[in-house]
Amino acid sequence: MSSLDAVATRRSGTGVTLAMTTATIADGDETTDSSQVALQRLRDLIGSERFGHDGRLPPERNLADEIGVSRRAVRHALGILEAEGRIIRQQGRGTFVAEARPSASELVRELAKLTNPVDTLEARLAIEPMQARLAALRATPGDIDKLFEAAEASRIAADPPSYEKADAAFHRRVAAATRNPLLIAIFEAVLETAADGSWRHGRETAHCINNQATYAASHRRIAAAIAERNAALAEDAMRAHLTAIQQRLIDTAFPRAALTD
Repeated sequence: MSSLDAVATRRSGTGVTLAMTTATIADGDETTDSSQVALQRLRDLIGSERFGHDGRLPPERNLADEIGVSRRAVRHALGILEAEGRIIRQQGRGTFVAEARPSASELVRELAKLTNPVDTLEARLAIEPMQARLAALRATPGDIDKLFEAAEASRIAADPPSYEKADAAFHRRVAAATRNPLLIAIFEAVLETAADGSWRHGRETAHCINNQATYAASHRRIAAAIAERNAALAEDAMRAHLTAIQQRLIDTAFPRAALTD
């Protein structure tokens, strides 16, 4: 058993049992979507300087009531904002907006100017196979249903823009199933670098109907491995999928010679 698997399990008198209870799993599926609502709303509020001269956020209960989500969803969103450096939690004092500095999205935009698609895929290869492993250990039944739905959406996408949207949705679903706010935030930052408009021609050049069918089949294999709780297979399937995309980009859209100019 790997160290990641060990984290997800614990010894009991009757053998190895999952550390996550059934109730926690059920709650987690509902939280994933509502926490995204809370995250976007909190980002808007922070950007509007709503929180006064001291930057202190209201208690979680008040935020949950205002946004219309559960306290668990607010807590999850605050965890992501803390990982991004947007807020600071001080025990006994409360939660505060961090001092003014470039936002995570601004830093990502600057970083995108210094990278190319192959750089981004190398970063994704370092992150996403582990996310697939964790997803196999932690995904809820709802997560798994949504993974298969996203995989199917990538199969039936009618054009490159539709496929890109479905592809991103699938990989975001895998990340969300890790239940790790820091990993999710890092993944989002990496994915945003690939949204740069200057890459569109290369992405569309690399896309064709045959590749779409291949990539969508890979999505389904990843989803199936996660559904089977086969962490090693999920990790390997994600790595193989991203490696194939990387090679396709190098061979067709972004020849290495051009990347070194």
